[in-house]
Amino acid sequence: MIRRFWKFFTAGSKKAAPSTPDGMRIYVIGDIHGRLDLLEKLHAKIKKDAKGCKHLKIIQVFLGDYIDRGPESKGVIDFLIKPPPKKWKRICLKGNHETMVSKFLSDPDVLERWQRNGGLETLYSYDPGLIGQPGIFSPKKIQKKFDKVFSKSHRKFFAKLKLSAEFGDYFFAHAGVRPGVSLKDQVEEDLIWIRKEFITSNKNFGKIIVHGHTPIDKPEVKSNRINIDTGAWITGKLTCLVLEGEEQRFL
Repeated sequence: MIRRFWKFFTAGSKKAAPSTPDGMRIYVIGDIHGRLDLLEKLHAKIKKDAKGCKHLKIIQVFLGDYIDRGPESKGVIDFLIKPPPKKWKRICLKGNHETMVSKFLSDPDVLERWQRNGGLETLYSYDPGLIGQPGIFSPKKIQKKFDKVFSKSHRKFFAKLKLSAEFGDYFFAHAGVRPGVSLKDQVEEDLIWIRKEFITSNKNFGKIIVHGHTPIDKPEVKSNRINIDTGAWITGKLTCLVLEGEEQRFL
């Protein structure tokens, strides 16, 4: 069902509705967290929705947090490294959970924090033998075994993740932005980790910020941001925001 939004106001003055560049449709996908089943179903809906739109430039933006918590993190990455449909462009952003993989590969002591955030599910998806019997495998041994099964294609994917993207009146980032800092000067720490300072801000950021990171029951549309993290790993709801011209709708 199509939901239309907007004519937004700032400081009491009527502004033009935010829009995408002409001839472009953008599909923005929220936090997946290892739910390959939901990703495959949603992607089928996206392809069906885009059918017959050959005159439009199709952009897919994934907002990060592809791994951890859910059961099929490796499968999600396998899906994302495959080429998108012909003539589509796919942009994958970095989430805070993606940073834990590279940190663990360089520092086994990161495992304690990572496992509290769903890291064991990710390790298990790559190789059930990585976990072993509780208390038998040391973090260093797990790190060494993971380094062997973490493929070159997956390393390349993680290394090339972008911190942000922007099209027209929209700016895309995993967690959000730091209020009072221009979009061009935002730093990685805030783009993938910020929460309270951003979520509670009513400031005009210059563009509408489309983000995930903070789970909610249903998509949240504010005058300065749109949150589409609907907690897929536990709720079974993976959300896609569709942007075209001044239109906003959800799949």
